[in-house]
Amino acid sequence: MKILILHRVPYFKIEYHRGISHDRHEVTYFGTDKALDTLPPDLRCERVSRPGERPAFEEARDWLAEHPRAFDRIISASEYELLDAARLREHLGVPGAALDQVALARDKVLMKEAVEQAGLRVPRFLPLTRFLELDGRVPWSGRTVLKPHRGASSEDVLVFGTPRQAAAAVTGRRTGVARLDAGAGLEDFQVEEFVSGPIRHFDGLVQGGEVLVLSASEYVGTCLKYAQGESMGSFQIAYSEETRAWVSRALAAVRIEDGSFHLEAIVDEGGNAEELVFLEVGNRVGGADVVATVELATGVHLPSYELRVLLGERIADSLPEPPADRRWYGWFVHPGHHLAGREYRGLDGTLAFRAGPRVVTWHELPPGAPLPDHITYQAGETVLAGIVASGTPEETRDWMTGLFGSLSVRTRPAAPTSPAPTIPEQVSA
Repeated sequence: MKILILHRVPYFKIEYHRGISHDRHEVTYFGTDKALDTLPPDLRCERVSRPGERPAFEEARDWLAEHPRAFDRIISASEYELLDAARLREHLGVPGAALDQVALARDKVLMKEAVEQAGLRVPRFLPLTRFLELDGRVPWSGRTVLKPHRGASSEDVLVFGTPRQAAAAVTGRRTGVARLDAGAGLEDFQVEEFVSGPIRHFDGLVQGGEVLVLSASEYVGTCLKYAQGESMGSFQIAYSEETRAWVSRALAAVRIEDGSFHLEAIVDEGGNAEELVFLEVGNRVGGADVVATVELATGVHLPSYELRVLLGERIADSLPEPPADRRWYGWFVHPGHHLAGREYRGLDGTLAFRAGPRVVTWHELPPGAPLPDHITYQAGETVLAGIVASGTPEETRDWMTGLFGSLSVRTRPAAPTSPAPTIPEQVSA
């Protein structure tokens, strides 16, 4: 089989060799030099460099116009290039999820419309352009979220006290989001009511519309607060058959039929019983250490089995059994992007946690390392990332909240990158 991979996610995050036999198949990786540099040097494959100045679809289309060839599968593991892969499949007539199907799992307005039509609760929402036409006069009155249709990592996400405040900030061009304040990109944003409650994420694997693997977790902190400089993580929890059925209905609504999924929901505790409120979903693996914690708990490496699904292999009978000794895992990260421009010197308040028996992995930046200039959950880039395990979900949660309450980051002003200009002495006559 001839396979084209739009390569953006660092290789070690996916480990393509675990799901694709590079000896049996002809595999081509198409990506920027930075992405291609993450490939193992001895991996049997073709490497094709692209400039990275335009969307992956456009650069791949132009490359193939000059070097025509056929592929049996076109795959992307990156949320940012799922649509590019779908466009390229459509352009070349290659099997796989269609463009309109992929768009349902990328556009937050389309997905909420589809989930609501399936009878599941979603936050009340509107495209930003329609919201502005109504001048913020909407069916809810409390906190209001402004977010991009297709964003990730809570970049450019804002929370306002009321809908009218959100409308005034956008029309007054004082949101702090550069493109909105320049009067551009309104069609790329939406608003929705803020629903209070714990946020959970569900991760797993689906084939032919059947959920084969499911893991449930609850966040400590939020992606939005992480973007603002606070710690976050999540810990695995048990789930009911009713929850499993809810996840299946949400996936079916947005036509996620094959591959990995990462689904987020808010637990509304305002009624007599908990109610899940759909937030968003992706046809991809979760970020941070979601893949590692799911594998530790279930024995399933999601990217590997997703690749097998995308190659058309039936996997239901080949999934490993979960470990006999059930442990409850969690992942944690502490950001550094909000401190960009300063020199990292170390962490305080973490010794008791780092040396404890529950730590599975602990990745801390070495003193003097550069701090990231962008939001990242990646070990080796952000200040701290790791995995913890305990005998119960509550123990994992409490360990994590204790760490977050104890740690602090030491920094100092970064040394100048070039010598300061010499100022001539002033000599009086």
